[in-house]
Amino acid sequence: MARLFGTDGIRGIANDFLTPQFAMQLGQAAALVFTKGNDHKPTIMVGCDTRISSDMLASALMAGICSVGANAVYLGVIPTPAVAYLTRKYKVEAGIVISASHNTMEFNGVKIFDGDGFKLSDDLEDEIERIIQQGMKEIKMPVGASIGKIKYRTEAREEYINHAIQKVHSDLSGMKIVVDCAEGSSYYTSVEALKELGAEVVAIHTNPSGTNINANCGSTHMEELQARVVAENAHIGLAFDGDADRMLAVDENGDILNGDQILAIVGMYMKEQGILKNDTIVATVMSNLGFFKMCEKHGVIAEQTKVGDRYVLERMREIGAALGGEQSGHVIFLNENTTGDGLVSALHLLRVIVATGKSLSELSKVMEVLPQALINANVPNHRKDNYMDYPEISEAITNLERKYAGDGRILIRPSGTEPLVRVMIEGKDKDIIKADAIALAELIQNTMI
Repeated sequence: MARLFGTDGIRGIANDFLTPQFAMQLGQAAALVFTKGNDHKPTIMVGCDTRISSDMLASALMAGICSVGANAVYLGVIPTPAVAYLTRKYKVEAGIVISASHNTMEFNGVKIFDGDGFKLSDDLEDEIERIIQQGMKEIKMPVGASIGKIKYRTEAREEYINHAIQKVHSDLSGMKIVVDCAEGSSYYTSVEALKELGAEVVAIHTNPSGTNINANCGSTHMEELQARVVAENAHIGLAFDGDADRMLAVDENGDILNGDQILAIVGMYMKEQGILKNDTIVATVMSNLGFFKMCEKHGVIAEQTKVGDRYVLERMREIGAALGGEQSGHVIFLNENTTGDGLVSALHLLRVIVATGKSLSELSKVMEVLPQALINANVPNHRKDNYMDYPEISEAITNLERKYAGDGRILIRPSGTEPLVRVMIEGKDKDIIKADAIALAELIQNTMI
């Protein structure tokens, strides 16, 4: 059986791979793991995003938790980073989020945080998997008073809002902000937080139906936000994904800023203020070459990890860094939260705008973004890690590495969550790098089918 946990929890099509039966087993197995060594009933917090299957899966998961004698606290629709924060604040044993993040509505997923609000270690994920794959033989079903209970705490989202605005407070009076909530978990929290700080908020995609999450909106579809920022003569646009653990921005001219640029703006401001811990930012191998050149110029240490916010966080904790992130908009401010947090990222970016008095387009000049082409090759999921085993593919990659040596770079990597091999090329001429990336992706796809 293939490994259940990917780089961002468990993910699949709801009611197909991710069934209520499986969710219940997952709740039982997770509760059992967090029960070991406890002399009391463990408590697990559960939150979800707005997709239609989330209620079904959350209910089944909590039934599983209670069936083995643990308690559940249901937070309702709430951002992923809020679950991480509340899990840590209330010192419960774990937090679980039912969400498929930026994926379309038919998908769903399960992310698990430990009692400190961090994503589970590989060892704990392996332990949960082992219990499920061995047929749930270790599960014992208590009766009577030993069965767990569910407590409902949907108002806890207010505590998350208060935490964010207290940690990263700015007076946003006079600032006009367009916010795209992706019909997802941030439809309430982000809007309320910005209003409380005094901003004039134009909120779009804040009417989740259960089937419209991420549909032509949010951080994966920013065209409408770009146009709306210009039409409203707004200072900035903010785009969240379905579970609000990442954020991308649009400047006053309607141009998109990705996670690298947000890291650069906030990181350089923190460096100037003397508050960038160890003068270090952790990024990924997919971060733009211009980001690393900027860090070198300003005396900032830029650490690189594999793609995935869990790897960024692991490295941050290893070396004592407090700022890290990736191009997709997962930015981690470890002094404020233990995972990527779209709202906290937005508040940090807004604080720089307020403190400097500069527009976002001016601030974005802190780094030069080199042209970057990213093309996906569709391949069988079970073979995506073995693309270098094919001589024609390895030879083509070697030839491109020689071609771009000194003037760019080639990065090939399998997706952590999808049946894809991603081809990324950076260089000076966007037309040439795009043509080369398309040709290599087509070669990989046609060779590995």
